[in-house]
Amino acid sequence: MPTLVMKFGGTSVANLDRIARAAKRVSLEVAKGYDVIVIVSAMSGKTNEMVGWVNETSPLYDAREYDAVVSSGENVTAGLMALRLQQMEIPARSWQGWQVPVKTTSAHSNARIEEIPTDNINAKFGEGMRVAVVAGFQGVSAEGRITTLGRGGSDTTAVAFAAAFDAERCDIFTDVDGVYTTDPRIVSKARKLDKISFEEMLELASLGAKVLQTRSVELAMRYKVCLLYTSDAADE
Repeated sequence: MPTLVMKFGGTSVANLDRIARAAKRVSLEVAKGYDVIVIVSAMSGKTNEMVGWVNETSPLYDAREYDAVVSSGENVTAGLMALRLQQMEIPARSWQGWQVPVKTTSAHSNARIEEIPTDNINAKFGEGMRVAVVAGFQGVSAEGRITTLGRGGSDTTAVAFAAAFDAERCDIFTDVDGVYTTDPRIVSKARKLDKISFEEMLELASLGAKVLQTRSVELAMRYKVCLLYTSDAADE
C-alpha cells in the first residue's frame, strides 16, 4: 500500500475533541488505501509548561534530563491518538522515538536526525497495522538517551519520515489555511500563496517565519518530499 505522512501540530491536538477530529481526518486517508504515519506534537502549551518546570527546578539544568522531561508531551499525544483510532476500529499503535528508532546525534535539545530505519514500522504494517502514530520532536542518541530536535522539531520529524518511507505526500496540519506572504493574524493584507518553491520557503523560514522549521525545509528540498500545508479547520 502507498504511504502517507500526516503531521498535526499542537493546536491541532490541543484537546480530546481536536484529537478526535484529527483522527477522523486520518481515517479518511486509511479508507483511501493508505498506510498512514501520523506525527504528533505535544498538546498546545504543554511543552512551554514543561520547559518552565525544568527552569524552575534547575536553572543550570542537565540537557539530558531537559530532553527526558520536555519530550514527554508528544508521548501523551501519540498514545491518545492511537487509542482514539483504535476506538474507531482502525488498527493503530503509538511509537516513541526510541522504538522506531529515530537515530540522532547526541546534541541534546538540538539533535539532528541521522537515520530512521523502516524495518520495525514496516513489519507492523505487514501484520495489519494501518496507522503508526509517532511522537514528533524526539529521537535517541547512540548512548541510548532520549534527544529532542529543537522547537518546531516535529516538522523535521514528519519530513524525515516521509523521506525514509518514500511517502507519496507529507501533509502538515496547522491553525492557518496555508502559507502567506506574512502573518495573516498580524497583517490584514497578507496574501495566501497557492504554491511556493523549496527555496522560497527556506528563505521565509530563515527570516523567522513561523511556518516550518528551517531544518525541515532543507530536508524536504534535499529528498524532494511533496509537502502539503493545510488548515486543521478545513473540514469544519
